[in-house]
Amino acid sequence: MVQAYILIQADLGKATAVAAAVRDVSGVISSDDVTGPYDVIAQAEAPTLDELGTLVIAKIQDVPGIMRTLTCTVVHP
Repeated sequence: MVQAYILIQADLGKATAVAAAVRDVSGVISSDDVTGPYDVIAQAEAPTLDELGTLVIAKIQDVPGIMRTLTCTVVHP
């Protein structure tokens, strides 16, 4: 399994709703709203790197209220 942390910038005032919606996406292990330069940090996993990319692009980035994402792939789980 390939794991990654997805750093998410959300629309103003939408971090809690975005974190909850991302948490419900299949393949997402956890999702929390945080303080700092990003509003939400999610942890996700998929069988392959290609499937992880599809998860981020087709499912996570489709969540309403997300402005931008940055995916950080785990090197050694």
